[in-house]
Amino acid sequence: GAGMAHGHGRCCCCCGEAAAVGGDGGAAWGLYLRIDRQRLQCLNERREGSGALVFRAWEERGDRTQFVESDDDEELLFNIPFTGNVKLKGVIVMGEDDGTHPAEMRLFKNIPHMSFDDTAREPDQTFSLNRDLTGELEYPTKIARFSSVSHLSIHFPKNFGAETTKIFYIGLKGEWTEAHRHEVTICNYEASANPADHKLEQITPQTHFIS
Repeated sequence: GAGMAHGHGRCCCCCGEAAAVGGDGGAAWGLYLRIDRQRLQCLNERREGSGALVFRAWEERGDRTQFVESDDDEELLFNIPFTGNVKLKGVIVMGEDDGTHPAEMRLFKNIPHMSFDDTAREPDQTFSLNRDLTGELEYPTKIARFSSVSHLSIHFPKNFGAETTKIFYIGLKGEWTEAHRHEVTICNYEASANPADHKLEQITPQTHFIS
């Protein structure tokens, strides 16, 4: 009875399984607005520019006229630069109920301009995908690993057996903060200036007046 009251505030679904998308619906999936679309790349897309179409509003995920299909083989690689820093919390991948649906997803953070050669390296996180026709399955990321992402690469190495891979919608959930470039400069300056400060103190202790 009484003991049930506490522990309801925080519900943590980190079982590695895909969780159903919660009631907050579209609002949580607004990161597509934070993509730098001028620099967005999709490698091995059959129709140029079609990779960009799959990043859209959650409410529009059912639009089957917008999709990307791979060209030479089943692999697709997205390079997604953001207009700031993103804390990535979840991903949705929507496809067909057939062999063209991607079967695996590999996430890489902060490696701009990745090529297929670069995908040989260890990803930050890998997911086995289930076929999702309605955009209801959310794949939760390891948030600590994706807490400051300025560039996200998504590699789909294989599908469920078809010649090509087809994706209708990719949803990205998380928080966006503006990038403050000057902060970085300040840190670097302090780090490199420190040893010099200490030398000065040793040589000229008398210059430190207490006013």
